[in-house]
Amino acid sequence: MHRSSCFSIDWKTASSWLLSGCLLGLVMIAAPAQAEEAYEIHPDSQVQEGVPQGEILGPFTWKSEIFPGTVRDYWLYVPAQYDKEEPACVMVVQDGLKRSKGWNLTTVMDNLIHQKAMPVTIGIFINPGEVPSVNPKGKPRSNRSFEYDSLGDQYARFLLEEIMPEVSKKYHLSDDPNDRAIAGASSGAICAFNVAWERPDEFRRVLSTIGTFVNIRGGHSFPTMIRKHETKPIRVFLQDGSTDLNLYSGSWWQANQQMLAALEWAGYEVNHSWGEGGHSSKHAAAIMPEVMRWLWEGYPEPIKTPQAPERRTDVLIPGEEWQEVSSGHQFTEGPAVNAQGEVFFVDVPAAKIFKIGLDDKVTLFTDDSGHASGLMFGGDGRLYGCCNRTRQIVAFDPDGHKEVLAEGVRCNDLALGKHGIYFTSPSNKTIYLLRPGQKPEAVDEGIEKTNGLVFSPDLSHLYVADTDGQFVYAFQVQADGTLANRQALIPLELRFGQTKSSADGMTFDQQGRLYVTSDYGLQVCTTSGSVHFIITKPQDDWLANVVIGGENFDTLYVTTMDKVFKRKIKAEGVRPRVQWQTTGKDQ
Repeated sequence: MHRSSCFSIDWKTASSWLLSGCLLGLVMIAAPAQAEEAYEIHPDSQVQEGVPQGEILGPFTWKSEIFPGTVRDYWLYVPAQYDKEEPACVMVVQDGLKRSKGWNLTTVMDNLIHQKAMPVTIGIFINPGEVPSVNPKGKPRSNRSFEYDSLGDQYARFLLEEIMPEVSKKYHLSDDPNDRAIAGASSGAICAFNVAWERPDEFRRVLSTIGTFVNIRGGHSFPTMIRKHETKPIRVFLQDGSTDLNLYSGSWWQANQQMLAALEWAGYEVNHSWGEGGHSSKHAAAIMPEVMRWLWEGYPEPIKTPQAPERRTDVLIPGEEWQEVSSGHQFTEGPAVNAQGEVFFVDVPAAKIFKIGLDDKVTLFTDDSGHASGLMFGGDGRLYGCCNRTRQIVAFDPDGHKEVLAEGVRCNDLALGKHGIYFTSPSNKTIYLLRPGQKPEAVDEGIEKTNGLVFSPDLSHLYVADTDGQFVYAFQVQADGTLANRQALIPLELRFGQTKSSADGMTFDQQGRLYVTSDYGLQVCTTSGSVHFIITKPQDDWLANVVIGGENFDTLYVTTMDKVFKRKIKAEGVRPRVQWQTTGKDQ
């Protein structure tokens, strides 16, 4: 369930409510007809008699390795109620003590902690880095935009690997992501959101004021990313004004509204306050006490992944998460499903193939796989495999006996069609067709790193992933089995700064959706050529391959390095149906 609130009231009433401390909800404070908004100071933003005041420590200087050559200052706010025996919550604020003072933040925290409206929280107020000049008369280079406006996990790693471990040497900080908030204004705001977006396992409460969600370093893509990705356990507050910046990189006001629309559509727990002001902290400072109350509302109840609304391409089932099926392997690959819904996968370096029964029991199928990578079942009940190390294509009968179908071939993955076995050779940048009783013939050349391939459910089109590129290619299968009309049809979503999708294995469901493993997650695509949804990877590692199996063919199985995971979905997979060795036709 998401929440989004913004109450529009007249200025006199707003001022009266703020002064009396009776404003319970968050407000949109509309200024009178003048050039700039004016705000009264909320009582909880003022020093109050009898309220213990926390201590502000610093500045401390930090030289970063994650942002090489940079130097910065940071400050700590330690509340009077801090007890070293109890882990304290954390609030990170970009732009250091100056930003915090502009919000009257430490005073707000003093008052709300005293009122038990928020937990005991240590503040970490961090300046952006600067790269000093080696010239004594030279000026330092600001690293602010690079650190704050860039997407990706670099700033999150800076916090988690450098600053927070350093602070933890003296203070007992909680490592629970529900106990961590992060905030900022302008570029510091998109930085705050990006940290939680990249690492919801570490930060789950976000405050964004006058956020720079425009195209300075790719931040304008966030609304689309929010709509496409699996919903994450993040609580977000947005603030902006209608006269905020409107520059070469975009409109801040419109961008923040797009962020709100995307977060609401995707089902996030989101709140907002719109005003008429510009690119300043006045509005944020006025509402800071109520914002902080909302960010910590319900604590210590954890922030959970909300149930996203029903979507046209949504395949997820509420409450169904990834479950580990098998572990302890070296490198898992090639999941394949038989007619009963049992899933087989290979541990490539160990040269073993395992079977996952309908009861999820994992047993050894063969310890002589020939170091197979790609696997696929045919309608004849045989398991076909690509063995790149031994340069063979093989077939296993139900008892594990192996027949060699082709030798001297470099192969990575395969798919069974009406005319034979199609397989990829990444090192040769080639797709081959092995017809019954014949030698392999090249049917396409030139894709940078051909990898996974799969037929559409009707066997009329072949889709091939390019691991070193962005696209999934589509081919029309001709009447004689050759491939024609190659198109770079599906542009996969990429992580910031990357040019390679790391696309690998693929599978279809009966509804015509294509599931593509990639570095960014399991991307769910339409056959018309667009990514509609991205399912989060079960672990942050190489996502090698995917298949839909289980008794009802409604469970995703993915191989990712040392493990295999499963997840039940609202879709039905495609059952094996091609009897290549016997008839060469669709069964």
